[in-house]
Amino acid sequence: MALPASDRADAFHALHAPGRILVLPNAWDVGSARLIESLGAEAIATTSAGVAWARGYSDGQALPFRELLDVAAAIGRAVAVPLSVDFEAGYATDPATVAEHAAALIGAGAVGVNLEDGRESPDATAAKIEAVRKAAEREGVRLFVNARTDVFLKKLVPRERAVEEALARGARYRDAGASGLFVPRAKEPADIRAIVAGIELPVNALAMPGLPPVAELRALGVRRVSAGAGVSLAALAAAKEGVEELLAAGRYERMFSKAGSIEMNALLARR
Repeated sequence: MALPASDRADAFHALHAPGRILVLPNAWDVGSARLIESLGAEAIATTSAGVAWARGYSDGQALPFRELLDVAAAIGRAVAVPLSVDFEAGYATDPATVAEHAAALIGAGAVGVNLEDGRESPDATAAKIEAVRKAAEREGVRLFVNARTDVFLKKLVPRERAVEEALARGARYRDAGASGLFVPRAKEPADIRAIVAGIELPVNALAMPGLPPVAELRALGVRRVSAGAGVSLAALAAAKEGVEELLAAGRYERMFSKAGSIEMNALLARR
């Protein structure tokens, strides 16, 4: 049975303690979340891309917020470990609506959210973070607000200024109430080391080709690494191989070489 929300929130914060690293293989539905939990994950995080694709939308807030909330609630009911939801840019431009959405996610079982800036101004993102923090306080939950800056991902500034800009935005978001700083596509050890040294917040890296292994990230001071869309892409790649084998060769081996229906039914049996 899951702990009360306040206890799960405290546990999620503790998973970001200095000297350790939280590894998050991101889920997109109840089945993937239960599978990830059964393999020993300490928490579940959703992938915005994986959730959107599974619901018939492209990534980037094309998914209606109501559908994201439904997915979060279903996962929240199914897992015992802390749940963090990829909130993209809050599914709104005005901070008040973003705060309402955050409160709804807390009600669905989330104790963490990712909130990104994208091409939005840092001040606009900071206003959203501040509104989300106040909403969480009203709900009585110490929500982990993982502020994502897309300085590296979207090449918002020249390469030589990327670390400086990421840190400036991180400081702005920290002051607004962020709990962590997520810098996707920062993968060079020197950049990662500088970001970790330049901000007090736990730093989150995104799994990608060329990113140092988890053990090295931990040595660099990173406290969280997320798979992002990686696990959902791996699942789709496996499905593609199975379908190609079936259609081209009329064979079935690849489709039945991994997890079976008995295992999945056991994972999803009502507890």
